Amino acid sequence: MHSPFEPAGQFADHAASTLDIAIVGGGLAGASLALALRRALGADAAITVFDPRINEPVVGDERWSAIAAGARRLLSTLGVWEKVADSAEPMRSMVVTDSRVKDVARPTFLTFDGDVEPGEPFAYMMANGVLQTALIEEARAAGVEMRADTVSGFEATPSHMNITTGSGAALRTRLLVACDGARSRLRSLAGIDNVSWAYGQSAITFAVEHERPHEGLAEEHFLPGGPFATLPMPGHRSFIVWTERTADAERLLAMPAFLFQEELEQRFGHKLGAVKPVTTPRAYPLGFAMARSFIGPRLALVGDAAHLIHPIAGQGLNMGLRDVAALAEVVTDAARVGLDFASPTVLEKYQRWRRFDTVSMGVATDGLNRLFSNHSDMLRAVRDVGLGLVDRMPRLKEFFIKDAAGLSGTVPRLMRGEAL
Repeated sequence: MHSPFEPAGQFADHAASTLDIAIVGGGLAGASLALALRRALGADAAITVFDPRINEPVVGDERWSAIAAGARRLLSTLGVWEKVADSAEPMRSMVVTDSRVKDVARPTFLTFDGDVEPGEPFAYMMANGVLQTALIEEARAAGVEMRADTVSGFEATPSHMNITTGSGAALRTRLLVACDGARSRLRSLAGIDNVSWAYGQSAITFAVEHERPHEGLAEEHFLPGGPFATLPMPGHRSFIVWTERTADAERLLAMPAFLFQEELEQRFGHKLGAVKPVTTPRAYPLGFAMARSFIGPRLALVGDAAHLIHPIAGQGLNMGLRDVAALAEVVTDAARVGLDFASPTVLEKYQRWRRFDTVSMGVATDGLNRLFSNHSDMLRAVRDVGLGLVDRMPRLKEFFIKDAAGLSGTVPRLMRGEAL
């Protein structure tokens, strides 16, 4: 086994049982992290992604996500965006309203219009499955090993991590990364506590088709049960993220199709003509979760394994990709100067970088949901005044757009569009 202090570009030949970086979970966060590290550390670095379904086609996930400008820059720098750009739809503007379901009028209290940079929309909509497939293919083509297996146990030593796979293989790695989702097994095995609660809400997601073009407009209607968001897709289609109390969401999905259609039209309106679902509506329970630590001995948590927030601001995937950019940067910088890139000092730098931003976003989305998802007339009056004031302050709106785009604060190089 080579020394843990060898700089990138000077990785020694590996025994079959020795890895530099083991990533558990081949989803969007895991695949993008593997590709980012491979691009930065070079072909000699032994990087393996463990996921039991890594060799299976990505099917069944019809969800779309907002890809903020910073995340798009990361994907472009990794050479992935050009492969999926034709499937993406830019968000050119956004409107926020606050009303009740049966209100005749929906006053607009807040609008966002314009690019973060000339010609660069603040976000795009992209199908999760299309992006994940492209990331896995690009990582595999770059030489990342994909194992249809998982990590069932591990033990850290001062110089490496001993890991046991689900198939019974015994391996060693310098760094173990948990990208295995909100119910992370690795986080539990590491004994890292997770602060969490359920919102008692579910998000119903599906695509609709409408008669008239949306012209890149995203809308978020704040309703007492939760936000109802319509997000632009290619063509005359939009993606719906419809938040309701879980019991109401279950009732809606159990309705006959014509009654569900009526409920949809009440919320969607007729501005784009007739509207109809074109994918199967599915409900996903919503909750908040935050790991008490994003790191352990030779272990880092990334994406949903570290944090889970309310989708009210559409930042879940983007927060995970910011984790990817930050971890890839601190690991690469350490390796290039000959340091142990999985040392407590390096991993603590990753945690400090991401924890404040993540906690701040978690608190903000939790507060927004509690402020808007209720029937209080007094709170409604207060929040509408607040939204109206923000709408009249261009500099504050510009700050919010930059923040939502992932371009405020200390931005990782990948999210600035710079190679590591």
